[in-house]
Amino acid sequence: DAFTHFHCLWDRYSCSDDVIVNRFVPEFLLFLSFDWFIFAFKARAVSEAELLLVHTKEYVELMKSTQKMTEEELKTLAHKYDSVYLHPEFFASACLAVGSVLQLVDKVMTAQLRNGFSINRPPGHHAHADKMNGYCMFNNLAIAARYAQKQHGVKRVLIVDWDVHHGQGIQYIFEEDPSVLYFSVHRYEDGSFWPHLKESDSSSVGSGAGQGYNINLPWNKTGMEDGDYVTAFQQLLLPVAYEFQPQLVLVAAGFDSVIGDPKGEMRVSPQCFSILTHMLKGVAQGRLVLALEGGYNLQSTAEGVCASVRSLLGDPCPHLTSPGAPSESALKSISETISALYPFWKSLQIFGKKIFIFIFRYKVNIHHHFYSKIIQYMCAEVKVSSPITGLVYDQRMMLHHNMWDGHHPELPQRISRIFSRHEELGLLSRCLQIPARLATEEELALCHSSAHISTIKSTEHMKPRDLHRLGNDYNSIYICNESYTCALVAAGSCFNSVRAIITGQVRNGVAIVRPPGHHAEKDTACGFCFFNTAALTARYAQSITHESLRVLILDWDVHHGNGTQHIFEEDDSVLYISLHRYEDGTFFPSSEDANYDKVGVGKGTGYNVNIPWNGGKMGDPEYMAAFHHIVMPIAREFAPELVLVSAGFDAARGDPLGGYQVTPEGYAHLTHQLMSLAAGRVLVILEGGYNLTSISESMSMCTSMLLGDSPPSLDNLPPPKTSATVTINNVLRAHAPFWSSLRIQSEFVKPNPQRDSAGQESPLKLKSEKASAGDGTHDTMYVVDPLSWCPHLESVRPVPAGGIDVFLPCEECGGDTENWICLFCYKVLCGRYVKQHMVTHGQVSGHPMVLSFADLSVWCYACESYIHNKVLHEAKSAAHLVKFGEEIPPFS
Repeated sequence: DAFTHFHCLWDRYSCSDDVIVNRFVPEFLLFLSFDWFIFAFKARAVSEAELLLVHTKEYVELMKSTQKMTEEELKTLAHKYDSVYLHPEFFASACLAVGSVLQLVDKVMTAQLRNGFSINRPPGHHAHADKMNGYCMFNNLAIAARYAQKQHGVKRVLIVDWDVHHGQGIQYIFEEDPSVLYFSVHRYEDGSFWPHLKESDSSSVGSGAGQGYNINLPWNKTGMEDGDYVTAFQQLLLPVAYEFQPQLVLVAAGFDSVIGDPKGEMRVSPQCFSILTHMLKGVAQGRLVLALEGGYNLQSTAEGVCASVRSLLGDPCPHLTSPGAPSESALKSISETISALYPFWKSLQIFGKKIFIFIFRYKVNIHHHFYSKIIQYMCAEVKVSSPITGLVYDQRMMLHHNMWDGHHPELPQRISRIFSRHEELGLLSRCLQIPARLATEEELALCHSSAHISTIKSTEHMKPRDLHRLGNDYNSIYICNESYTCALVAAGSCFNSVRAIITGQVRNGVAIVRPPGHHAEKDTACGFCFFNTAALTARYAQSITHESLRVLILDWDVHHGNGTQHIFEEDDSVLYISLHRYEDGTFFPSSEDANYDKVGVGKGTGYNVNIPWNGGKMGDPEYMAAFHHIVMPIAREFAPELVLVSAGFDAARGDPLGGYQVTPEGYAHLTHQLMSLAAGRVLVILEGGYNLTSISESMSMCTSMLLGDSPPSLDNLPPPKTSATVTINNVLRAHAPFWSSLRIQSEFVKPNPQRDSAGQESPLKLKSEKASAGDGTHDTMYVVDPLSWCPHLESVRPVPAGGIDVFLPCEECGGDTENWICLFCYKVLCGRYVKQHMVTHGQVSGHPMVLSFADLSVWCYACESYIHNKVLHEAKSAAHLVKFGEEIPPFS
């Protein structure tokens, strides 16, 4: 109540909404019965010593003196600052506001609470070290960050500011400090929106040791929506946050970007903040503290707060009513911010070649008088679901066994060991056990031919020699008399689980089943699989709801799910995304159908996404990068109503078949991210995985996430392997025509293959310079500072008599994108982000100098650097003549 005791004495309308919100929000929380789950405590005042962690002594004394000032004196002092009013009780309330945040920091850092939300005023993020600004006296979160560092030994703090106004006070306080990463997404409009600062633009990245630790994402138009904010968090903030590895996350939680706010003029739904909060729970082991900042529409601010609180309490993320695709303006802003930060964060250096695509979006004009009705509709959609995770398991599935090879990797003990581990960790007692059942033949026919069903059914009474013969007819299959029944139990168990999820009996589920299913085709068994369990479950879910139910099948088994792909490749109601080991088609199931260019057929085009790994032992960094830049952006744009995970754990560390390095903690984070989709309706279905310890730990970690536990720490994530970035860029290029959220890469982002000491690609600092095109116009290009000389310039040979044709394809693969020409033998070959034929040529031939057809830069493989020297002028000029119709000016 103390937060409502001050107001503007000379303009009663300037803060009335702020006062009402601070009274209304707690009442609304009570109305929603949140008081049963929230631990509330009385706020304490901040001490002077704590204020001095950020603010100057003189400033604190001046603010303290306002308690005894007259109205005229208060007015005179307030007018010295920008957008400020004062009141005799302002100082006391500001001290309580800071103190309440510090209390939450104490309780979260000592594990008394998992997270917290401080509903306080005045706000704080505009306050400078020595002056008031924008309704703010003391910088609540800046003090909280310093307090956490001093009192709790926190080394890295992430501050996320989603208030519609830029929190320049936080930026100024930490701009030289690499221990605090500050991210602000705010309305900017090229500086015309308050606080009208150049420092609010994306080019302000910090200074000195803090360079790269200040992230500004400025929106340059009003009306930004859910898809814009979610894309920004998913593809910009989260990659950097995971690389930064904060130990505490503080959120400047302003809700003036919610639809209907008179100051923000944005169109973000309250429910969007539930998803943003869920995303942030994935870092710092869920240690998350939100503090109220701005928000000037009574109902929309209260709804935004409540949506965030729901997420903090572990409620599932709601469906978003607005489209998931980002706007063209948002993509441009995000691209510019990535360009500014590109030199400092390896997680952003994954972007490869430019993508130029025209984006068309339908716009709906929503007038202000409709806002209240929209908010009411959104509120009506919010439902509290069951807090139960379902688990299905049946020992009968262990009867499927290999009669001829007792050491076959697909052992019956796979499921019993997983189940036992769930018991040992206390997970089983927290789940609702769902009864298993046999699938019917009619249900199997949802995906499989009657001939295939009959053949597998006939194995129940076959003699061993006939079983052996039939098994040899398939690819990697063994059969016993019990195999058919076990496959029926596996499918039927998943049907019961998904029914329980759809009907609201449980929130989500885990199915510990075998035999696996994702290799099974419509009319044949394959790869240990008889019937395609995940595909059947998707069709079953559609059969009990509606045929157009949007289903995401995410397949992280190390092997490509060929059967699932083929069953849905012409279907736009099922989005299939597979991350798998490929090795250029040599890894099982050894088919080019698993490559990135297989995107679906007919109306299913774009709904089949293959992420094929080549070379190296992929692990958490590669899978997280794929999720950040491909899986989650596409999935959010698709907006599934159900998520099925083909959860093979043969990419786990220690698996004898996969050979990869994904940790149980890695699987936890993948699961946590998927839980933000489909209102939390996620079913994790066991597929492969052949190290009994690895699969038990990994699947148990997934169940822990489904139950709402905090994600574990992912410490010291190295950057993704170069071959993985090649794969990711290939997928981005293949699917950007179908999914606008992938179009981050544009003329604003250009990679630099300069390698760091660890051998990973990392850019030099980018700078902007003008390059003339053939028509005499100038475009901004982002380039690097090249070396002016290298010892390998002597290898450059004169340009052939016929000149240089920059439009020639790669001599090896015929590709016409990202080609380079060798300046010794003048072969034309593709670059590292296509099929790396020029890289291979350089290694084999020893020819180090190559010229890019894209931007006419010259790279030396031996020096691992760009080169600019008069020796190269002839080749550059010849290429420029063909590309732009004129020679470049003489070298100077």
